[in-house]
Amino acid sequence: MATDRPAAGAMPVPRHPPRPDRTTWRGVLGAGVVLFILTAGVMLATRNPNLYPTVTLIGSFLVPVTFVAFLVDHQHWSTLSFETIVRGFVLGGVLGILGASILEPLLLPEFGTSRGGPGMAGWLAVGVIEEGCKLAAVAWVARRLWHAGALDGLLLGAAVGMGFSALESSGYAFTVLMASAGNVPASLAEMVLRALLAPFGHGVWTAIVGAALFRDSVPGHFRVTARLALAFAFVAVLHAAWDGLNAPIIAVLPLGVPLSAGMVGASVLGLIVLAVVFRGSSRQQARLDRQFGMTPADAAADDSRRFHAASVPPTSPPA
Repeated sequence: MATDRPAAGAMPVPRHPPRPDRTTWRGVLGAGVVLFILTAGVMLATRNPNLYPTVTLIGSFLVPVTFVAFLVDHQHWSTLSFETIVRGFVLGGVLGILGASILEPLLLPEFGTSRGGPGMAGWLAVGVIEEGCKLAAVAWVARRLWHAGALDGLLLGAAVGMGFSALESSGYAFTVLMASAGNVPASLAEMVLRALLAPFGHGVWTAIVGAALFRDSVPGHFRVTARLALAFAFVAVLHAAWDGLNAPIIAVLPLGVPLSAGMVGASVLGLIVLAVVFRGSSRQQARLDRQFGMTPADAAADDSRRFHAASVPPTSPPA
């Protein structure tokens, strides 16, 4: 990693272009809610099954996409470009869910368990597999990415986790539709519930472990440290508690959906730890700003230019 920076008076390095104000996360959320209500209402009123995929896409992706829009609006926090955030959401989410879908049927029987059983052991195994797949997806997306510190890992991890959440929610909605013999309202209820819970689950967990991965690493080389192992174990246990601690029931949400103490506890604890990690990551990035005398975006563009220049082999002069 290059440690030298442009001298004072040198040509400024271009930053990521600012996003227009009209693409704020509030606008994305508002437009998405209106579209979901309209498409779901038309589908139910006309009984047109062709609209179901459209309703599923909007309902499952609305909150995760809104979260990514929030990250884009606060892009100045880190060195990540708009394209990197979107790539993390789409590519990282797909890779994570594919990995989990392949590994769970292969590995869970080897431990004498299955998804969700017996007891917490099965849910802990699911947590380890899914969080491991998302962490691997973060590392793969960032394998050639310049990063300044933990804050980049936190934001990229959140994008990957939200992509995973969106794809998982659409799958659960379809599963409920099939299991209920085509009960569309039940499928919509599952979709809405998972959308409301999305900000407290996968995005939070992958953000925490992504920050740990980036904190002690350098571009092009990730280090497996005690901090990373502890963060991974923590999010795997949170994941298992979210899925497996179904008692006691402390409230019943609309449409008869039970809210367990385990889910509430995992949500609150995850958000508290994420806030602490975010604060520490912000302090680390502020130290980098003072050390190098330039913003992380400037440093990223500068080191990226140096890296690509160094990777191009010299050409022989013409004969």
